[in-house]
Amino acid sequence: MSIRVIARIFAAPGQETALQALLMELVEPSRSEPGCLHYELLQSSATPTEFVILEEWETDEAETQHLQSAHVQEAFWEGESLISTPPEIRRYHLLA
Repeated sequence: MSIRVIARIFAAPGQETALQALLMELVEPSRSEPGCLHYELLQSSATPTEFVILEEWETDEAETQHLQSAHVQEAFWEGESLISTPPEIRRYHLLA
């Protein structure tokens, strides 16, 4: 059974453009990872500081490997000064 992930990330005031650029750099490498079924980056129309990443991974292990990948670790490090709060990451399993 696949795992679905919703990650909400809030830019610090004035850092929306920089955070968007950093998150965009994650899209293609993440989509190319083994076990990635879906990876999509969204920005809220109502709240431009809010970004959401929708992910689907074949297994928990694939998602764990994604979080440990060099591009994600680098983004965590680079993004620290661009976000207002720690990312909110929630994992789900499809029921129906």
